Amino acid sequence: MSTDPRSVLALGGNALGNTPQEQLERVRDTAKALIEMIMHDNEIIVTHGNGPQVGMIQKAFSVASQTDQKIPSMPLPECGAMSQGYIGYHLQQALQNEIKRRGKQWHVSSLVTQIEVDPADPAFNNPTKPVGAFLTEEQMKKASQESPDLKFVEDSGRGWRQVVASPAPLRIVEKPSILNLLDSEFIVICSGGGGVPVVSNKDGMLQGVPAVIDKDLAAAVLAEDVGAQTLCLLTAVDRVAINFGTPQQQDLNDLTTAEARKLCKEGQFAPGSMLPKVLAAIRFAESGPGKVAVIGSLQQAAATLAGTAGTRIHA
Repeated sequence: MSTDPRSVLALGGNALGNTPQEQLERVRDTAKALIEMIMHDNEIIVTHGNGPQVGMIQKAFSVASQTDQKIPSMPLPECGAMSQGYIGYHLQQALQNEIKRRGKQWHVSSLVTQIEVDPADPAFNNPTKPVGAFLTEEQMKKASQESPDLKFVEDSGRGWRQVVASPAPLRIVEKPSILNLLDSEFIVICSGGGGVPVVSNKDGMLQGVPAVIDKDLAAAVLAEDVGAQTLCLLTAVDRVAINFGTPQQQDLNDLTTAEARKLCKEGQFAPGSMLPKVLAAIRFAESGPGKVAVIGSLQQAAATLAGTAGTRIHA
């Protein structure tokens, strides 16, 4: 078992791409940054987003099923699992190649991960996350008749889209497998895209649900579950900033969770980008003594983890 500091690294969309070829090219650079962290005596667990990829997969099946009745439309949990597999494959291969270039004997494994959510989560009564292809009104009505549980909204005059819930993550189902891989000194890639959301019945049997878990919040839960000391949220900017994009922009090096929470309430962080990262950082930093979250750029990943770059958030 490694005695190196254990860290969860959450990769933002800038680490990936919108097409398989673009993604393969980007993850080569990503792999170099991640291996550099291990060279500085860190034990890492990698998680990642999947927004464009899961939408692409679901849309492909939706369009194909409309033109060929032999091809079924694909439920969202299965699309999420597929995206985890294909992104994990690219990251795993890029890391293995970078390890070989450096003459090391390390191992890498990617794991399709389920995350349990509460079936009574209020988010299920108010689905707001658009997913999948745009439909005509006729297509939407047909889909609603075939699957009455599905909900749709008209999206900015471009057509109708299915909306799904975004419940809070409770636990990582594959936690024992992740810990066993870490104890065997594997670099683990898991919980991609917030994981596949599942619920359990009274007998403890699991079942996938059409929902999307916030990937940054899922990364915080992952870091808690595996006993990490640090949660590193890697994105496209070097630091968290207030008054972002204005002449008064101020980059922040260090924040207490109380200060970060105050800035969230003031509306300093955009809901679709920095806000979920700061909220995830607050959750993890308050999950136990000595826990630290850092937010920074992928290009400065090693320095961000070391505390010489990025924004450090602590209790």
